[in-house]
Amino acid sequence: MNNIQVDVETGKTPTQVRRTRSPQGGVRMGDDLIVETRSLTKEFKGFVAVSDVNLKVRRHTIHALIGPNGAGKTTCFNLVTKFLTPTRGQILFNGNDITHTQPAAIARQGMVRSFQISAVFGHLTVLENVRVALQRKQGKSFQFWRSGECLNELNARAEELIEAVGVAEYRDTPAGELSYGRKRALEIATTLALDPEMLLLDEPMAGMGTEDVRRTAELIRRVAANRTILMVEHNLSVVADLSDTITVLKLGRVLAEGSYAEITDNPEVVEAYMGAGHGGAGHG
Repeated sequence: MNNIQVDVETGKTPTQVRRTRSPQGGVRMGDDLIVETRSLTKEFKGFVAVSDVNLKVRRHTIHALIGPNGAGKTTCFNLVTKFLTPTRGQILFNGNDITHTQPAAIARQGMVRSFQISAVFGHLTVLENVRVALQRKQGKSFQFWRSGECLNELNARAEELIEAVGVAEYRDTPAGELSYGRKRALEIATTLALDPEMLLLDEPMAGMGTEDVRRTAELIRRVAANRTILMVEHNLSVVADLSDTITVLKLGRVLAEGSYAEITDNPEVVEAYMGAGHGGAGHG
């Protein structure tokens, strides 16, 4: 298990701080839901991949969706992010029914799926990639003929974002030359340029080495300081360190939910993982 940092002011872990402190310093309501699903179900030609899932994601928390292979977590994630349409059920974002709303419209409302919506252009530099994302936010996408002076107005914010994700030293490096982990960090920067209220991360650590995993986990922790994150992640050490709440799926249904300590103390969860092989928190 990785070491968990403690906030020097409060003596609490980052997840504990997020539960009790708002970005403005006030006290948050722990039951303030940003996303809720009601009896969410997805069938594929008679096969039920997700069945009656009731998911509740609290504002300003990191909520992980895990499960053994074939659990339905990827399908559930695709339903919440609107890349799949549910067979039955309802999806709410900030109390509004988004069950039949398109992904682009959801992004404009503040719920953004990173690594999917964010575009990284390999021939553009790190700074240029983030600047293009900022243009998109302003409704000026792909206006490459605009004067350099006009585009440079976006530089200050772009540089803030690349500094925030730890790639400032690669400011003038083409994105295609970045390591895999730093490219993912750049993708988070382009997503943050859209100023989302909620980030949805689909296996953010997939394919990373140990150092990139550590760096990306720290980045997610920083990003979550004033946002909500829902993520599918197979690295259980990362899940343990980052998550406030974990939902475990098995065969398309919710098997358990709670803190990492609570779910790992659940015999059904242990059996589900051991039965699938302990590495079974991968795709599904």
